[in-house]
Amino acid sequence: MLPTVVSALQHSRYLQRLFAAQPELQAATEAQLQQPFSRAEMEAALAPALDEAGLKIALRKLRQAVMARIFCRDLLGLADLDEVIVTVSDLAEVAILAALECVTRPDERSGVPIGAESGQVQQLIVVGMGKLGGRELNVSSDIDLIFVFPEDGESNGTRPISNQEWFTRAGKRLIALIHDVTADGFVFRVDMRLRPYGDSGPLVSSFASLENYLLTQGREWERYAWIKGRAICDDNGLYARRGVAGLGGDAAGLMQLVTPFVYRKYLDYGAYASMRDLHAQIRREVARRDMADNIKLGPGGIREVEFIAQVFQLIRGGRRPALRIRPTRQVLAELVGMGQLEALAVVELNAAYVFLRDLEHRLQYLDDAQTQMLPSNEADRALIAASMGHPDWNSFCSALDVHRNNVARHFEQVFALPQAEGDAVHPLAGVWLGIADGHSSLEKLAALGYQDPAEIERQLAGIAQGGRYQSLADKSRRRLDALIPPLVEVAARQRNPDATLARILRFLETISRRESYLALLAEHPQTLSRLAALHSASPWVADYLHRHPILLDELLDARLLYSAPDWPRLGQQLRADLAAVGEDQEAEMDVLRHFQHQQIFRLCAQDLAGEYSLTTLSDHLSDLADLILAVTLERAWAELPGRHKPEASFAAIGYGKLGGKELGYGSDLDIIFVYEDEDAEAGEKYAKLARRIISWLSTTTAAGALYEVDLRLRPNGASGLLVSSVSGFAQYQQENAWVWEHQALTRARFAAGDAAVGAKFETVRRAILSQRRDVVKLAEDVVGMREKMLATHPARAQDVKHLRGGLVDVEFIVQFLVLAHAWQHPGLLANSGNIALLRVAADAGLIPAALASDAQEAYRRLRELQHKERLDGSAPSEEALAAVQPYCEAVRSLWHVVFG
Repeated sequence: MLPTVVSALQHSRYLQRLFAAQPELQAATEAQLQQPFSRAEMEAALAPALDEAGLKIALRKLRQAVMARIFCRDLLGLADLDEVIVTVSDLAEVAILAALECVTRPDERSGVPIGAESGQVQQLIVVGMGKLGGRELNVSSDIDLIFVFPEDGESNGTRPISNQEWFTRAGKRLIALIHDVTADGFVFRVDMRLRPYGDSGPLVSSFASLENYLLTQGREWERYAWIKGRAICDDNGLYARRGVAGLGGDAAGLMQLVTPFVYRKYLDYGAYASMRDLHAQIRREVARRDMADNIKLGPGGIREVEFIAQVFQLIRGGRRPALRIRPTRQVLAELVGMGQLEALAVVELNAAYVFLRDLEHRLQYLDDAQTQMLPSNEADRALIAASMGHPDWNSFCSALDVHRNNVARHFEQVFALPQAEGDAVHPLAGVWLGIADGHSSLEKLAALGYQDPAEIERQLAGIAQGGRYQSLADKSRRRLDALIPPLVEVAARQRNPDATLARILRFLETISRRESYLALLAEHPQTLSRLAALHSASPWVADYLHRHPILLDELLDARLLYSAPDWPRLGQQLRADLAAVGEDQEAEMDVLRHFQHQQIFRLCAQDLAGEYSLTTLSDHLSDLADLILAVTLERAWAELPGRHKPEASFAAIGYGKLGGKELGYGSDLDIIFVYEDEDAEAGEKYAKLARRIISWLSTTTAAGALYEVDLRLRPNGASGLLVSSVSGFAQYQQENAWVWEHQALTRARFAAGDAAVGAKFETVRRAILSQRRDVVKLAEDVVGMREKMLATHPARAQDVKHLRGGLVDVEFIVQFLVLAHAWQHPGLLANSGNIALLRVAADAGLIPAALASDAQEAYRRLRELQHKERLDGSAPSEEALAAVQPYCEAVRSLWHVVFG
């Protein structure tokens, strides 16, 4: 049996009064009960062009109809929370737009407002804040509005007035249409206190005055408020019907103005303290007014769920445009995907949010009152418990307590006051403060394990007495004072405490002027041990963090820092982040750089933790480079003027370390570009694409650089064309290429772009490498090339790449074996790496198995020494070189076997 409105009436005295006064509304509600109240229905109800008096009545009648149906549908279980909040938000938007159309109709006397600079008709932009901005209105909600217009100027009527006055008049009339209480009630209470300067400020602001206010007067709580700010636009309706430009462009301009105020370019960990202060003010007000039973503002209430979502938006929204969304639950879902919140935590927060919002509505259904207070009388308690699906008040309270406790627990986990800002004083605080005051702490530093305490004391005193420290803001200096003692402690626990602390102190000086970085370390003291461990492990890592301090964020979550990369998922994330910034090339380049730096830092942390072999690490670094190449190619082609097809028939081919998947930290990319396209201008278009890709990869921006790109292996080298058709590449390799170019081709592979083009390249590669050659002449050429290389890179004992029996010798041996014998042994054509190819050659009887095995070990160990040299910033020790010498001798023996 279908439910009827009668079943809902017992839970709403407002409905009882409304239907008693308007039986026809009850009948209409009953007839349409099974259907949600659509936006189209609302617009149809207001379709006739009404004057202000007529619109005032129509709006209130519409509200009654909408509320009657949504109250009943929700109370009868026919609507979920999403339907309720979307329906009420639609009602608010439809009402605002109808009122806006009415109050901005031009009249002969005052005309329409004209921009002084553009000469264009100006439009009033109504900005919805709070729950209206997020399309999350409750049924008895206020609507928070801000009125903005683009340009100052004056109207063009017979009695012109300033644009400011014109829009102020329109704004007041709009408020009256929606807010005034008449015999038919009201539509929404309108709150304008979020505008610049609040109640004491002008009712409307131009773009210029709003921007100036935000830059000079904007406060932290206003950043929080503007997270949900949204222009209520109607591009296809109001202004289109008048034959003038719609709001879309102006609204976009407004958000471009506001976004930098809300979302910082860097990770803004100072937001924790700001949000914590704002929450504390609310808590004090709740306690003062005995509002513990307020399910919005009280402990574990709706506001705490919103704060959890919004603090992450403030911190990360500047870097992650995907977080610049408004609905609370969508933000929570995005935070799970980013790894910032555990999935279980978000499940609990979502469940609590839905429960509390449903409860909020049922409290408001009673009398259509703007309340979030639990009732104190028994009759209303019984009604609320029943409408929430519970047999009695105690059962309901038990369920409510579970949800509020969950919210409060997660809130405390996110906003817990760190020790660095609490009452506890670190045991080594006296050491730092004593040094700052000129007192000696040599004995304490020595007791901690520092080898040269006098030098450590000198470094600490240098910071304390330096101009940078002295010029810090008080808040930053207090944070630095709180951070140095625990950092002295954790550095002392490392195997090389003096070097570790010296690197950390250099890093602190670098970040000291960025209050947000100090806030990150202060808010998350668990990061200090990880910071010390990484600075201890490698000067290269310390320098990398010094150049990219934004990577501090990676230290927060060990689970993320040490999780193996999922390249397909990370590729989706990168593409989504790039899409979110639109076609702003500088922003896109920064997104790519931040992403690459983040992944390299994670891989390095995992490498130092011993989680990877060098081969696996190189595979990951090569996969990262492939991904960056692929995404860069996609974006550069999508934004290329005059492109003639949706997808480029174009491929990036990796050579050298990229081709052999042996990339290390800081490796260049050896690449060439090939295409397969019949378009008459294909060569010119793909040359433009190649230049864009190179620029995107190699340009240094504020976010740093990606890769140095080396294109000298393309046909005809530096004097050759930037791109080649596959057929042109094949012809060059067949007719003009030097032997050393065929040697390089042994390590070439498709890296990014059109896989079909990559497959055609691979066919050409195999055909060239499979040619039968004069082995004696080939050997002479390869040995001659090695001799030329030795002339420019002498074989020094500590140069593991160029020493005789070193990496280059192994590579030349393998390249010769491929070129000489691949026509008989196709297994040599696989680009599987030098170690694997030595085994293929040995299995084919081309080289002695024992020498092949020792050469494999030499290559493996020498690569590890090279890798360690990069991380340590110093040449291999004599002991390490001595340990690998027997294997290098085997490589020299293999050289003589192969080349005679």
